[in-house]
Amino acid sequence: MMELLKRLSEAHGQSGNEVEIRNIIKKEIKPYVDELYSDKFGNLVARKKGKGNSIMLAAHMDEIGLMVKQIDADGKLFVSPLGGLEPLIVLGERVEILTKKNRKINGVVTTKEIHSGAELTKIPTIDDVYIDVGMTRDECVNAGIEVGTYANIVKEFIELDNGGLVCGKALDDRIGCYMLIELAKRLKNAKAEIYYVFTVQEEIGLHGAKTSIYSIDPDYAIVVDMTESDDEKHDPLGKCLTEGPILVIKDAEMITTKCINDWLLAISKKHNIPIQPDVSDFGTTDALNVSVSKGGIPCTVVGVAVRNIHSTTSIACKQDIQNAIKILEILLKNPPKICL
Repeated sequence: MMELLKRLSEAHGQSGNEVEIRNIIKKEIKPYVDELYSDKFGNLVARKKGKGNSIMLAAHMDEIGLMVKQIDADGKLFVSPLGGLEPLIVLGERVEILTKKNRKINGVVTTKEIHSGAELTKIPTIDDVYIDVGMTRDECVNAGIEVGTYANIVKEFIELDNGGLVCGKALDDRIGCYMLIELAKRLKNAKAEIYYVFTVQEEIGLHGAKTSIYSIDPDYAIVVDMTESDDEKHDPLGKCLTEGPILVIKDAEMITTKCINDWLLAISKKHNIPIQPDVSDFGTTDALNVSVSKGGIPCTVVGVAVRNIHSTTSIACKQDIQNAIKILEILLKNPPKICL
């Protein structure tokens, strides 16, 4: 688990620039599926042929990040956020810029006050944040840095000292990508037809999910995505690490399909696997666009709770991940017909 999840977490793949992470996933899943292709929008679709029910599993490849929007006269690279990124969380972080000339340039995210050692008197906005690459404007341009260049956050994936938790960048949703790869391995000989779909541009508007569905026609779908942890509230009914995977019943934009949720809850009870049903007033996932495509597709969301979810270092529980895989594996080995 650790080696693959580490590679997925540390790989670059911001919204609209998912090439590196897509290539890793493609190589890992290829031995376990019958068909593998990328659609025109960049989504990766892996199909395991079968009979009877056709099920789509989806996880998004992209991560939050930064894009260069301006290079000032001093060579400061001002940035635009990709996805729900708070400026505070990137201050002091190292980034790697791959230029159009295929050069890798390191930089540090900072502000004018941090640069000069002054005290911060207000919370910085994204307009205050810039990347220092130690170059003049002319040197930046000559190196191939331009408006629209991606700045990839560099962060090591590690296991925390207690052995049960891991941390790293982009766990939303590289954990989901890991889960789909692992399920493809375990379900290679399952009877059902399964589509493993790795979507793009989720963080900036769920765009990949909307386009991916047009090349397939599943009977129902399960989106695998992460959700924020509530365990700092000490609420036994909250979304807590170590308490099992999350089953989304409702979020801010959709109500998931009761029939599929009932299957998963029954599996949890029968096999004594903990699960945490979640009703939320905030956020949504690729499931929104999947569920309203092609006349409507029954859909739910399974994932795990993650601390610091939209930051450069998130924290997740290994056992929660394994339990989420186990529940989905049991369901998909002999998937029932949808009952609406």
